Amino acid sequence: MKHISRPLWLLIATFIALLLPNVWLSIVEPMTVGARITNIVLPGAAYLLLLTLSRNPARMVWATFPLLFLSAFQLVLLYLYGHSIIAVDMFLNLVTTNTAEVSELLGSLLPAVGGVAVIFLPILYFGAVRFRRKDYALDPGTVHRVRVAGTGWLLAGVISMCLSYLAGGYRVKDDLYPVNVCYNIWLAVDRTGRTARYAETSRDFTFEAVATHPADRREVYVMVIGETARAENFGLYGYSRDTTPRLAAADGLVAYPQAYTQSNTTHKSVPMLMSAATAEDYDRIYREKGIISAFREAGFHTVFISNQRPNHSFIDIFGEEADTWRFLKEELPAGANIHDGEMLAEVDRALAEGRGKVLIVLHTYGSHFEYRERYPREMARFLPDDAVEASAANRECLLNAYDNTILYTDSVLDALIGRLRASGADAGMLYTSDHGENIYDDGSGLFLHASPRPSIHELHVPLLVWLSDGYRAGHPEVAEALQGHREERVITSASVFHTMLGMAGIATPVRCDSLSLASPAYRPGPYNYLTDRNIPRPVEDVML
Repeated sequence: MKHISRPLWLLIATFIALLLPNVWLSIVEPMTVGARITNIVLPGAAYLLLLTLSRNPARMVWATFPLLFLSAFQLVLLYLYGHSIIAVDMFLNLVTTNTAEVSELLGSLLPAVGGVAVIFLPILYFGAVRFRRKDYALDPGTVHRVRVAGTGWLLAGVISMCLSYLAGGYRVKDDLYPVNVCYNIWLAVDRTGRTARYAETSRDFTFEAVATHPADRREVYVMVIGETARAENFGLYGYSRDTTPRLAAADGLVAYPQAYTQSNTTHKSVPMLMSAATAEDYDRIYREKGIISAFREAGFHTVFISNQRPNHSFIDIFGEEADTWRFLKEELPAGANIHDGEMLAEVDRALAEGRGKVLIVLHTYGSHFEYRERYPREMARFLPDDAVEASAANRECLLNAYDNTILYTDSVLDALIGRLRASGADAGMLYTSDHGENIYDDGSGLFLHASPRPSIHELHVPLLVWLSDGYRAGHPEVAEALQGHREERVITSASVFHTMLGMAGIATPVRCDSLSLASPAYRPGPYNYLTDRNIPRPVEDVML
């Protein structure tokens, strides 16, 4: 603290703080030796020259504050994921995540936040208190020496960058921090703008949807979108714990053990489930409407209920296309907690109206961290479940709490099936999760989801379809197709939309039966993952 108060030491401390992400990324990211050198030397040169634009380094601390902020943000994410730059989706998550989720996450990252505070707060403090002092300045000789060093580094960095380009595979916008992060910011701003213009760009779109099932038969379809549920923790799929006892006993249920999502982020995976957009053609999301509009065009009364807060994403946009929509937490205080079971009252209201054709879409909070807040205390079978800090040492408690969320999901889905069965309608329910979760598995040190390079724990998701007796009797070909494809690989982001249309007998030029589990024509396609920059890539190329 005594040394950093001196001008030269403040400059050095600021330089180190700015360069730390470059050093860390050069160690953990897959790069050639030349790229590693470039990623340290070239930005280091820029930092040195930038910090000497004023002889008062305190002023340059605040002039470089955006870079210091990015540096701190990057270090926290490196602590969390161990790799990768700040992704486009990370910036979008900042505007599509509610304050309750942020507070829960930050509470689990105290070591990282505390470490960043120790590094950056003293720099910002002395940058503030020395900002206006005229006597707080580097001597001209020191400024000259730093600039000479910076120029030398710059020359070496440019040479290294050129050699890296010649060697192939190196791109500044992809590999050079913080240029790549600034490019990601631009992409995030562009996507936010395109989302804001959605009403205009999709105005003239129509599914030309037509219902083909008998008009006099009452039909009810429920699409349940889970949150952060991974297949490996479902007893239905052979998990060592019996986390799905009710679903295992449910008559008419088909479970798909090879279901995978194309994104490990909620704000992209859920809209893909609710629309025809896929990793291979994601940009159609900006010009087409969602599945709720397709059902409405076909004459269905549509209901959207969410146990998550609105976040100005396509989840809200597609949900609000319904005849009736409600976000249960919208009018509650930020920290208010509602368990998913409370959504059943909304389902009861929709069923009690007695309409002939109904679609209900439920967006649950499922297994989102903080896990122990997602279920009533009486559902806490696996104990202890009280640890919340993000630490591998707490894995047993975290896993217990997570498994309790799956057990609670089992009870909610079972109660939903009971209601559909009691309605007497030809009914079907489809459940899947947006993505999975890392819980310090396999010694990887990964926790939570949305890492720029996904793990199998984030991609392997549950997929369940239930049909009522009346539906199976009336549409045996669909029931047979759904049962027949149960052992095949399913890309949920591509297939759920078309499967729901097929189950409901909705004909539209947009429906693709080769992607529908409800059709004999279903054929598993290639498994592409939607990268942070919305580029489809074979999952083997991006998965950890």
